[in-house]
Amino acid sequence: MSKPTGPDGSQDRSGPQPASGSAALSARLPDFPWDRLEPAKARAAAHPEGLVDLSVGTPVDPVPPQVRAALAEASDAPGYPLTAGSPRLREAIAEWVSRSCGVSGGFGVLPTIGSKELVAWLPTLLGIGPGDVVMIPSVCYPTYEVGARMVGATVVRSDSLLASGPARVKLVWVNSPSNPTGAVLPAEHLRKIVDWARERGAVVASDECYLPLSWEAEPVSILSVCDGDPSGVLAVHSLSKRSNLAGYRAGFVAGDPALVRELLAVRKHAGMIVPAPVQAAMVAALTDESHVAEQRERYGRRRERLRQALTSAGFTIDHSEAGLYLWCTRGEDSWATVDWLAERGILAAPGEFYGPAGSRHVRIALTATDERVDAAVARLVS
Repeated sequence: MSKPTGPDGSQDRSGPQPASGSAALSARLPDFPWDRLEPAKARAAAHPEGLVDLSVGTPVDPVPPQVRAALAEASDAPGYPLTAGSPRLREAIAEWVSRSCGVSGGFGVLPTIGSKELVAWLPTLLGIGPGDVVMIPSVCYPTYEVGARMVGATVVRSDSLLASGPARVKLVWVNSPSNPTGAVLPAEHLRKIVDWARERGAVVASDECYLPLSWEAEPVSILSVCDGDPSGVLAVHSLSKRSNLAGYRAGFVAGDPALVRELLAVRKHAGMIVPAPVQAAMVAALTDESHVAEQRERYGRRRERLRQALTSAGFTIDHSEAGLYLWCTRGEDSWATVDWLAERGILAAPGEFYGPAGSRHVRIALTATDERVDAAVARLVS
């Protein structure tokens, strides 16, 4: 993460400093990607018709009314909530997992404060440390790497399981549908990953936040390929995208009951608790699929308009079979494409944010209002 600076641009040392002889944890971490996008954002914002921000997958559509009502009704919550989640929430999560992930029983569930905190802290919660290896996809969500760096683990970035060699692999991250590429892993491939990890005693964590958003391929949960035995497997889910609840910080993890119990045991000590009103809102969101279908239709319309406009403007769209993004290239360095779009008042995320293998792509998010999507389309085709 970028270091704070003083008025003259020098590093600001007025705040708390690390204890003598210790290094700042932030020194292990990369610069926060979106800080590096600020110059392009400023150029795009200077467009006479305003900025179209397609760089971040943050929902812009309303929170479903029944979810807002549930939050309000539970707002008189003076006591501490359960870290494990209320009995009703655990039941709602379990029912949703059974229905949407193709499994029936035998798994544990645990609510999380959104999915990003679980992704970032999972290596810590699992006791991973220096000398251990965390495997992540070659192009992926940056927080997988951040979580590994926070504990001093070695990161192996590869789509081939053989890349780890004889290393002591402790955690394997899987993401299908992928952020940023939208690629979908077939059930056969997921099963091979589970088998490979079990042979080595590694945990498989599958980030399935985009599972409800399928377009040209049908993604499956990793829990559905375990033949009823989720040992060593965790599936991470979020309500941010499916229910427009990014502002609520609502997610959950499901899978190996022993691993879920371990996560709970540590999280109870650390105060990692989903607020009671948010737990109530999660129940309302998980027990209704109509708002999810409506939101999927909105994204589908925006996706088709942007896809056509980008293709007309000379972009090639790779993968993007599911999820919330279009993975595009003009056959040049991703930052050159970011600049090209910024000149037209459109902000995109450079593929380099997601790993060196993404350096010739940009990620276009579908999370803009219809009016802003129309503006982007007009600028791309003009």
